Amino acid sequence: MNIKHTLIAAAVAAFIAAPALAQVPAGYPAAYQQIVDGARKEGKLVVYGATDSKAAQPLIKDFNVLYPGITVEYNDMNSTEVYNRFISENAAGGDTADVLWSSAMDLQMKLAAGGHAMPYKSVEAGKIPGWAVWKDTAYGTTFEPAAFVYNKRLVTGADIPQTHADFARIIAQPKFQDKVTTYDIEKSGVGFMFITQDERDFPQFKPLLQAFGTARVRVQSSTGTMLERISSGENLIGYNVLGSYALVRAKTDPSLGVVLPKDYTLIISRVQFINKAAKHPNAAKLWMDYLLSKRGQTVISDASKLYAIRADVTGETTSSDLIKMVGEKNIKPLPVSPAVAEYLDPAIRMAFLKEWKATAGKK
Repeated sequence: MNIKHTLIAAAVAAFIAAPALAQVPAGYPAAYQQIVDGARKEGKLVVYGATDSKAAQPLIKDFNVLYPGITVEYNDMNSTEVYNRFISENAAGGDTADVLWSSAMDLQMKLAAGGHAMPYKSVEAGKIPGWAVWKDTAYGTTFEPAAFVYNKRLVTGADIPQTHADFARIIAQPKFQDKVTTYDIEKSGVGFMFITQDERDFPQFKPLLQAFGTARVRVQSSTGTMLERISSGENLIGYNVLGSYALVRAKTDPSLGVVLPKDYTLIISRVQFINKAAKHPNAAKLWMDYLLSKRGQTVISDASKLYAIRADVTGETTSSDLIKMVGEKNIKPLPVSPAVAEYLDPAIRMAFLKEWKATAGKK
């Protein structure tokens, strides 16, 4: 066979094989084939994510098994960078993300409610909790707790806090001065959201801020840095650390202990939406549905270790397991709703940061 015939044969084989490799998932409507075909023509998907690349890669790999003709360009940033980069590029009219996926629920909802999100009713929408869907536009994908993390070698017994009130009392001790860490709430979107929710939910919030000031709290912009410093003993204890990362790290790091507070445990969900001006809208819809599907959620649980939100996904890193661990009455999931963005109002945000600096941030 000459080269020309070889190329023709290869093209025919690829044409025949492609539909078999990118079929409509079982149980989806037949009309979904139009989205699959459209995505294959687009051939690309751009995601801006605040999920570590290490956790995102198993999802991208499995997505490509289902839809092999689509190249996923995944941009790993912190939650504030996701927001700022999208806003900047959108304002300039340049290329930007097709999908935004971030743990900073308030920033995500500010964008979605501000008209940047494409309405799309996912075929998987009915399989996730009602509080995790907003107007068929923004969807929660995970079920992740805010945790206390401590150094097990250096913090023991009565110094291990079980509630938020315990934490405030314990860190006021001289041994914790310069040894407490939490998020830099001016740089970390998820950190700002966690602490403002505490102001709503914790009656003794002001004494907690004062205790942070007494301890001369050390702030970081990433979960990984906090975990490293607690593990090494440079810091003794961390507040509102993203529990999905902490619980996984603690399984292989004997220095780390994790507490899910017994008075209440805040639960966040990584929110995703499709950019209303997406250049690859069909590929974005496939990604949206994949992350919410039982298959995608199983990867989120088993490989990405981010805690699946679907109740029909079982295992250690799932919502059902976490609810059993903490108790349903102590779980406080933050709704995928513009209400979580209340503290992003410039005047409210400025007032909160001023109070933070005057108390917790005082050195």
